[in-house]
Amino acid sequence: MAGTSQEIVGKVQTVLGMVDAEDLGVTLPHEHLLADFSVWFTEPKEAGLKKLAYEPVSIKNRDWIWHNPQSNLDNGRFLDEEVVIEEVLLFKREGGCTIVELSNVNIGRDPLGLARISRATGINVVMGSGYYVGEVQGPDYDRKTEEEIAEEIIADIQVGVGDTGVCAGIIGEIGCSYPLHDREKKCLRAVVRAQQQTGATINIHPGRSVNSPIEIIRMLDDTGADISHVVMSHLDLIVHPFGILCELAQTGCYLEYDFFGGYPFNPPRWGLDPRPCDRERIEQIFELVNAGYLKQILVSHDIGSKLKLVHYGGSGYAHILRNMVPQMRAQGITREQIHTIMVGNPRRLLCFV
Repeated sequence: MAGTSQEIVGKVQTVLGMVDAEDLGVTLPHEHLLADFSVWFTEPKEAGLKKLAYEPVSIKNRDWIWHNPQSNLDNGRFLDEEVVIEEVLLFKREGGCTIVELSNVNIGRDPLGLARISRATGINVVMGSGYYVGEVQGPDYDRKTEEEIAEEIIADIQVGVGDTGVCAGIIGEIGCSYPLHDREKKCLRAVVRAQQQTGATINIHPGRSVNSPIEIIRMLDDTGADISHVVMSHLDLIVHPFGILCELAQTGCYLEYDFFGGYPFNPPRWGLDPRPCDRERIEQIFELVNAGYLKQILVSHDIGSKLKLVHYGGSGYAHILRNMVPQMRAQGITREQIHTIMVGNPRRLLCFV
């Protein structure tokens, strides 16, 4: 990250360098382009299903994987740059300009691969930094101090990841559980230090509870974070009572609905909590807009499995632009409000402060 703090005001850091915020255009604030989510792979216990668990994703096993997304190893691994380039170009064809890629240390972050994808497509790619949920951390993480984790994130942003020279432009997604794991508390304290040093936004992956987001925000606030530059992801993976959403919005953080086009139910390991469909997501966004929280709303797909890609029968990165924007208009959200959600809000959150 070159230049003084004054020189980067109004700038956003992509994997190819700094760009003006005005050049971001339509932005997906929570996606994965190259990632390995095999950390969540759960082998079936039944002997007859073990073969399915290790088969490549195909039309023959798609229905089974759709209902058991974390029980197929291949589904959580998308590592083919050529496939990703074709998928990203579908988003560009619909008017998309920028993708925030939040794969981190634990889920296959690939700085050089992201830079190649950005060059090949002409799409801005903003890369994340930090650690995923405590459950998947090991002894190496436990040996690190808060200061060391913070310094690592700061270096990712200011110098580049390792010796790649490719810099991160956002802190996240920072993985959290409910209740918070001690490893996650250490990471949250570290990311606040990193935010204070860099002025970057923090993106949070909350635990699977309606109580998790506000618990995390309170901890971040107590530690000195700039809550106006914190994104709370995955608010549409389970149904949150509207009162809780308003309480969260009143803290000033961004509210992210990032599972558009996703599975219509939670994997078995998450329990049977209801998950909203795309229509219900839009209805809740409309309620939040009417309650005065337009400038805090974000939308994305969080594509983290092959089945969500067009190549494998999914709706892909263009789903919101192609299918959901017309639905938003039909459900009462204006063009100007959609522009704020998909252009204005991401532009503001990605600028260094």
